Amino acid sequence: MRSATLNIGFVPLVDCAPLVVAHEMGFAADEGIAISLKRAPSWATARDALSFGQVVAAHMLAPVPVAMALGLGGGGVGAMDALSVLSVNGTLIGVSAELGARMRDAGHSFDFADPVAAGRALISAAPEPLRVGVPFPFSMHAELVFYWLSALGHPSPQSLSIHTVPPPLMGDAIRAGEIDAFCVGEPWGSKALESGVGQLLLPGNAIWAQAPEKVLAVRRDWAEAEPDLSSRLIRAVWHAGRWLDTPDGRSLAAEMLSRREYLDVAPDQIERALTGQIIVNSAGDVRSAPRFVGFHSFAATFPWRSQAAWMGDRLAARTGLDRAQAMRAASAVFRSDLYRAALANSSANLPTASSRVEGALTEDALVAGTRREFLLPKNAFFDGKTFDPGF
Repeated sequence: MRSATLNIGFVPLVDCAPLVVAHEMGFAADEGIAISLKRAPSWATARDALSFGQVVAAHMLAPVPVAMALGLGGGGVGAMDALSVLSVNGTLIGVSAELGARMRDAGHSFDFADPVAAGRALISAAPEPLRVGVPFPFSMHAELVFYWLSALGHPSPQSLSIHTVPPPLMGDAIRAGEIDAFCVGEPWGSKALESGVGQLLLPGNAIWAQAPEKVLAVRRDWAEAEPDLSSRLIRAVWHAGRWLDTPDGRSLAAEMLSRREYLDVAPDQIERALTGQIIVNSAGDVRSAPRFVGFHSFAATFPWRSQAAWMGDRLAARTGLDRAQAMRAASAVFRSDLYRAALANSSANLPTASSRVEGALTEDALVAGTRREFLLPKNAFFDGKTFDPGF
């Protein structure tokens, strides 16, 4: 087994944890690879670094490879594939302190759990148009907000003013009066709250219970040229995710991620996200958000082709592309075939199918796996709708 050093890009967010852990805890070394992590200030920078070969892999927003497959958003040369999902969920929706006060005066309780009540209160109290900050136009943050508000009768994105804001600057954008609301990954939603400019409204998984948030993205030509290295990288990250989804692992990971070269924030801010104990207002009230972010359990890292198809369908509907063609093109970039091949000789227990009806599970369900039965988690959309890609 030849050794190799892989340059991998990341944006400073809690959900870069599997890459940090793979490096720091030796899971990459166990596979004969060294990871050199390259911090990017924004998602556009991370995407372009991967597209132009400055890194061989990246912590990436799940919809970015899909958008590129549909010819949307630029991004340089070559197709981009998702070898695995790095994390599910992990986002927060918040509002400015001013908008939050108007919602509270109108009777909203900020219970952090009811997306229907929260959405209706937001729509009623918001200025026109509602200015929403998201980290990137092609992101699960944007997709969740659009789905949520559209389902409640506020057509999105056409009724919104969307602002692209790098995650660490979301609080600054509120303070400057540029946005009224945001959806962002941790710890930057909590940082906006702690700086006195925001109020947290909902966790993203209140809208879609099992949304693929970040993926391990590579250029397709690199994966085809380096199948052995691709497999070793998948396995290293899989082992890191398994370690992360333990209580002791998450506590230690908070310390790692807090370091200057990674997130450079206090460990307790990171640990709150990892444990789902979220401070939601300036009074210090804590809300529990079960399964706020996942890295391994319930087949979290499996790249479901149906999830990619959902993103393709949503993007196509907004941009006038053929939806059936978009779903097929999108599903091809979530490489469940490479994921299965990489883990075939490991202890991984994988789903027997690579596509499913998204939103169909309103409760956890015991299903057949490649080795034994296991639980698939609730993956319902808040409005009860389902998505069947038909393949």
